[in-house]
Amino acid sequence: MPLARFALYAQDIDILCAPTWGNGDTWLATMQHIAREGGCWVVGCATALEAADIPEDIPHYQWPFPNKEEWINPGDAVVYKPFGGIAAGPMRREKGLLTAEFDPAAARASRRKFDVSGHYARPDIFTLNVNRAPQLPLLVRDDQPEG
Repeated sequence: MPLARFALYAQDIDILCAPTWGNGDTWLATMQHIAREGGCWVVGCATALEAADIPEDIPHYQWPFPNKEEWINPGDAVVYKPFGGIAAGPMRREKGLLTAEFDPAAARASRRKFDVSGHYARPDIFTLNVNRAPQLPLLVRDDQPEG
């Protein structure tokens, strides 16, 4: 969601947290890309889940989790530094607490090299308007467009 990320970058974020079900090399590359693009720390809060973690009393338990040793999601929690180096992780097929020390000044310094919402934004050509007012998730209209 590049426009949503841009809206965050334009607010000079130093840390972006990405809670996700995503995992694997492609997801890790996405987290690294966001760190480089946004000049911010990126925390990929992945969900590590084994079949043994799922209570047996839930409906349809035997399908799709027949093997208690199976990883439903291997996790891949990770922390990337601004501009893309790994600060911690990834934690693949392990459960635990991933920690890293953050230096907000490092994020601000990395944006001096490339600031996607600053000196690279070209507001003379491109504009993004963000409506922060509460919105309805669905609007049903009964009127028909003319024509």
